[in-house]
Amino acid sequence: MSFYPGCNPCIKRYIASTLRKKMNDLTFQMLLQCLYTGDENHIDQLHVEHLLGDNWKEFDLNNNTPGFDAFMYALLACQHMYFRMNAAEYGLVLKSSEGLITVITDEHRSIQTLNVEFKGKLKKGAITDEAVASIVARMRLCPVSINLKDIPNNRVTADFELV
Repeated sequence: MSFYPGCNPCIKRYIASTLRKKMNDLTFQMLLQCLYTGDENHIDQLHVEHLLGDNWKEFDLNNNTPGFDAFMYALLACQHMYFRMNAAEYGLVLKSSEGLITVITDEHRSIQTLNVEFKGKLKKGAITDEAVASIVARMRLCPVSINLKDIPNNRVTADFELV
């Protein structure tokens, strides 16, 4: 079920097993859903889930959160900030968005694959290839992501649709 009405959990259908994996690799996923207010894409409601086994569970960042989960959330939150702020800079006013991060590690949790995918539903704005390419380029510069540039399989995408 979706966190907010009218949202198709389109990103949730993405299965990490479609990514190239070795037998001992570990897969971690986190999903962010957000509603916005105003022309600057201020967060109105935010919901984050993480995949535990085969089930999506609400993510609760607290003092007992495992370090790697906190790290994944930091990466997702940083990407989200750069996604929404740069979209606003290009006049892309978001109604909602979904972001999915998939991390594949070896058995020692050394990251081998990083996949970040954001999909935004717009209230208004003109979507251009140049704007989307610039937003993605800037997302790659978030302070957390820039320190992960040496990951062998690293992909960041952003898509928008006017609703």
